[in-house]
Amino acid sequence: MRGANSESKPKPKPKGAHRSNRLSAAFVRSAPPGKHNDGNGLFLLVEESGARRWGQRLSIRGKQRELGLGSPPLVSLADARETAIENRRVARSGGDPIKEKRLERDALKAKGEVPTFTQAIPGALEKYGPEMASERYRKQWVASLELYAVPVFGETKVDEVTVDDVFAALQPIWLEKTDTARRVRGRIEKVLLWAKGQGFVKGENPARWGGNLELRLSKPSSVAKVIHQPALALTDLADWFSDLKSRKGNAARALELAALTAARSGEVRGMKWGEIDFEHRLWIVPAARMKMDREHRVPLSNAATELLKGLERGSDDDFVFAAPRGGALSDMALSQIMKRMHFAALKVNGKGYVDRVSGRPAVPHGLRSAFRDWVAECTSYPGEMAEVALAHKVSNSVEAAYRRGDQLEKRRQMMSAWAAFLTGSQDQKIIGFEVSRG
Repeated sequence: MRGANSESKPKPKPKGAHRSNRLSAAFVRSAPPGKHNDGNGLFLLVEESGARRWGQRLSIRGKQRELGLGSPPLVSLADARETAIENRRVARSGGDPIKEKRLERDALKAKGEVPTFTQAIPGALEKYGPEMASERYRKQWVASLELYAVPVFGETKVDEVTVDDVFAALQPIWLEKTDTARRVRGRIEKVLLWAKGQGFVKGENPARWGGNLELRLSKPSSVAKVIHQPALALTDLADWFSDLKSRKGNAARALELAALTAARSGEVRGMKWGEIDFEHRLWIVPAARMKMDREHRVPLSNAATELLKGLERGSDDDFVFAAPRGGALSDMALSQIMKRMHFAALKVNGKGYVDRVSGRPAVPHGLRSAFRDWVAECTSYPGEMAEVALAHKVSNSVEAAYRRGDQLEKRRQMMSAWAAFLTGSQDQKIIGFEVSRG
């Protein structure tokens, strides 16, 4: 029986790390999906899409509440910790940090103290961030504004930003980086739209295109330069694919499946076991992971099916091609495989694996271009069928036709022929067309 005084003894201080400051800046950048606690109620929530945001769990006047503290990279780990500690101090003194934040914003409005454009970016990101496809896109969204807009009018209050300011930011890159400039314009417009919704801005949006900037800048479609991703020459594909199959690791297998299915790198890297229907040899990519926001059905050739069956099976929610430390593989992992293959081949044949036209080393996305070239040059399959296989935007009637049963099987035949071409079992004569491999 325990003594009477045994329960009154203080518990020893737990060893190891303190309950606060558990995360690191490096971890925040690469954290896998899930909820990651830092201490003081602060946590980092990472969605399956890769989107991430700061939150804090607090007891405010006896009730558990959850606060949003913005999103990385705009809100750093240090900034989030500082805000979390301040919120905790306010809550412990009987205050309500949520209400105080609202009152502070209302006070700014009442005083006419509107935020600068730079100060408005976090609010716009918090509103529009959930609509963005991935954490990488969110970072690009912020980085492009910081690179092109902030240096020009970042310190200007949002209600004082003019069309001249926006023009001054866009004009230097409009001809040379048209696609980038077009995206930056849209992002500036969103920040100012958020500011208008908060009551900081009135009147027309100075970043609006129609009837506004279109009067001062050329149409994007008339000046944009299409830059194709370096693709493997058709005559090199079989050798390259054989080289790839000899390499070990998840990144190599992911690249192999990307080649066999002509899928985007992100679609393959985000693939989960629950998306695969082995019985019907189908890979069903959910709309949330597709560029066009529409479910995409990929018929699996025998080669693709056998590749997947040869991997260690996980649960439905596990990534098929998991990174060594968990989570999805990075885009860089597949790119590095292709770079190493190119330089290894370069030492042997003096050429490596390069694009036939530009002479640049081929990249993962170029595999899709190679597939499209193969359909056009080596087969009698309709171009529309290839576009559906690539999940490109086509007319609704075309997509509807190619999603029906017999058309799916025709696409399966096409992907099986493509697999045969990659493996070299049908490299000279494909669907009645000759291919020179000299």
